Amino acid sequence: MIKAYILVQTEVGESARVTAAIRDLPGVLAADDVAGPYDVIAFVEAHTVQELSRGIIARVQAVPHITRTTTCTVVEF
Repeated sequence: MIKAYILVQTEVGESARVTAAIRDLPGVLAADDVAGPYDVIAFVEAHTVQELSRGIIARVQAVPHITRTTTCTVVEF
């Protein structure tokens, strides 16, 4: 399984709405509002890189009121 954290910036005042929408997406294990340079952090899991990019990241980026995302893929050393 491929795991990743998606760091999300939202329009002002929209983080709770964005978090709720992200939580409902397939492949999202958790999504939380956070304080700091990002407004929401989602933890996601997919079987392949293609599923991660086309199936999960693309759906997250389509959520209204998101202004920017950064995806951090989990690596194991």
